[in-house]
Amino acid sequence: MIYQLNADVRNFGKAISELSDVDIYACYQCGKCTAGCPIVMEMSHTPNQIMKLIQLGLKEEVLNSLTPWLCASCETCTTRCPKGVDIAKIMDTLRILARKEGYQSKEPNVVNFNDIFLNCIKNKGRLQETHLAMMYNLKTRQFFKDADIGQKLFMKGKISLTSDRIKGTDVMKNIFEKSRAFLGKGE
Repeated sequence: MIYQLNADVRNFGKAISELSDVDIYACYQCGKCTAGCPIVMEMSHTPNQIMKLIQLGLKEEVLNSLTPWLCASCETCTTRCPKGVDIAKIMDTLRILARKEGYQSKEPNVVNFNDIFLNCIKNKGRLQETHLAMMYNLKTRQFFKDADIGQKLFMKGKISLTSDRIKGTDVMKNIFEKSRAFLGKGE
């Protein structure tokens, strides 16, 4: 018996391949990506399961999964893949597509963290850990979460309350504007 994929299945896989510029059908489920992932125990689906779900065209399950939101983009999966599939890039693509199509992460603090992180990069051109921790704790209403460790790090001179801007932050802002245009959020 010959099975044929319906148009929705082919379209989702094709869309992910085109948006990421990665051939998702090259994955043959060896599981090396999952075996090397440092945060797989926190994910709702393993990286190779996400690849299989994309191949099967299960868009709703993929875009509602917590896995793309938790992916740290450390690229261990990509490095371990014997077929050269850039799984980290696929996870980035899934996050972008999920936001573009209005899917909400089941873990809103992950989205909050991403937004604060990216805003810091956009505005200062670099990450400032103190700013990130303070903004994240304020937004998630965990006002004193890192107060003990923050005070110790500050007293030892390991963190600062001020940050330096890098040169060329206008270039960084242009990258963010292009990204916003891609997501359909205007210039």
